[in-house]
Amino acid sequence: MNAVSQSDAPPGVASAADKHVVEGEITWTVRLAGAFIAALILLAAALGVWRGLASPLAGAAAAAQGLELAQVVLAAALIMLGSMVEGFGFGLALGTRWPYTRNILVLMLRGDPEAAHRVVATGLSLVAVALAILDPGYMTFLGLGLIVATALFGMGVLYVLAGRAPAFVHGTHGLLAYAVFLTYLVALIFPGVHLGLYLKYAAPLHALLLTVFVGGMVTGQRGFGQPIGAFYGPRKASQWVFVAHGASALLVIGTLGWFMPAYPVAFALALTQAAVGFFLFHAVNLRPRAPGTIVAFHQAMVLLITTAIVLRW
Repeated sequence: MNAVSQSDAPPGVASAADKHVVEGEITWTVRLAGAFIAALILLAAALGVWRGLASPLAGAAAAAQGLELAQVVLAAALIMLGSMVEGFGFGLALGTRWPYTRNILVLMLRGDPEAAHRVVATGLSLVAVALAILDPGYMTFLGLGLIVATALFGMGVLYVLAGRAPAFVHGTHGLLAYAVFLTYLVALIFPGVHLGLYLKYAAPLHALLLTVFVGGMVTGQRGFGQPIGAFYGPRKASQWVFVAHGASALLVIGTLGWFMPAYPVAFALALTQAAVGFFLFHAVNLRPRAPGTIVAFHQAMVLLITTAIVLRW
């Protein structure tokens, strides 16, 4: 079964967005992955309600604490949805039309990860607005601003995949998505600590965020449905960017190793991630349009490494 993307243009007239539509195939694997993300979203809601009710505070302050926890899980779920979009070939399922198409909810219910990605992003934005109202301050306004910036660069990602924008737009989108996740995670774990101040002293995150940015560049540089290609020495731009990504991943391992034994779990995960990256490289070359679930697993590992660094595991 294929996702169906209806045009907003009059019948018989192809919109500019439709020229770039590449429909993804909704398989049982896609549906199972979607069910996992749906469970994450329900978990976010349940944890938010639990924390709000268990909070020693009352009223708006208790609600803000609940929403803060929910926002961390929602931000992670949104990143995972993005990896599904890439892994299953749905990057251009809606063409370059942004942010919505008139049947986006129908497409989401049918299992289209790109439609779900945009709907969940809207939910994340609404929670960020609620947090900024309930608890106005530096971190809540920063989170809201980063979400807006991430959404705008998300529009740019569509043009990167369509071959109409440079790869750094894709890398910046990924970097901003992790900045959103970190903003709410740091606010949750270290109340009152500003993200900028935290990042100043969290050295392992510097290398990790660089790797996230260059990893997004790899996807953007190779283009939609294009392999990187096997190589001994890099010959084209996508291969050079992949080499840079590998070097930044080694920098993450080296940085975590330097700070041992402060981050044992993060270090072990980073070593494992290097092997996952090797298999992902081959998956991209074997099935460049839809590398599969390994993309989501690769992204889940990055989320785990990020969380382990913040929690000093």
